Amino acid sequence: MFILEKINRSEALRYLGYKGSTPDERTLDILADCERSLLEAAVAKYLYRRFELSFNENGIEVCGTGINLTGKSISAHLDGCRSVVLMCATISSGVDRLIRRYQATDMTRAVITDALASAAIEQVCDVADEEINRRFPDEYKTWRFSPGYGDLPLDLQRDFLRVLNAQKMIGLTLGKSTILIPTKSVTALIGISKDELPKRKRGCAGCTMRATCKFRKAGERCV
Repeated sequence: MFILEKINRSEALRYLGYKGSTPDERTLDILADCERSLLEAAVAKYLYRRFELSFNENGIEVCGTGINLTGKSISAHLDGCRSVVLMCATISSGVDRLIRRYQATDMTRAVITDALASAAIEQVCDVADEEINRRFPDEYKTWRFSPGYGDLPLDLQRDFLRVLNAQKMIGLTLGKSTILIPTKSVTALIGISKDELPKRKRGCAGCTMRATCKFRKAGERCV
């Protein structure tokens, strides 16, 4: 657990659809007020564990977990890797409650707070990435790859949470339709190799949100 001291407002504004424009003073004031409330409600937590990989005809086995990663997307992503870090992160149920309260009373604040929360959980994941890099400094890593990206099944989130004991450790569970609870949470994996990995671009082609992504419609990318 660590304390979020500030949120990347530029990223939050990007989630809100501001592209090359500056919000008016009233919106900026609401943004600042929502950020203060969000920082009070948020409890940033993450977990990760490293496992060896075994490649077989049925996919990629995460040794000792009962997890088998399937699909062309993850096979390409982990090409050259011999181990993997499973991770999850959350900013707590207090943020969900705050957004629900605003949804009932002030939709402008609800939308802004939701965007701030999306930026905040990415910051938590970035902090986890930095720690993983420090812990395994002499090895090469892939970028984060989450269940649901490409053709990697979304329901693998349940196995990630089980293996990481996420419910007990950070209060992260899975609800109906494989929705993470708290909702502003992430599960992901990072491939690790002793040898330099080819540069792989994060693209839109395999993303499950490709058809409805607001960034793609605006000619941008989410990463």
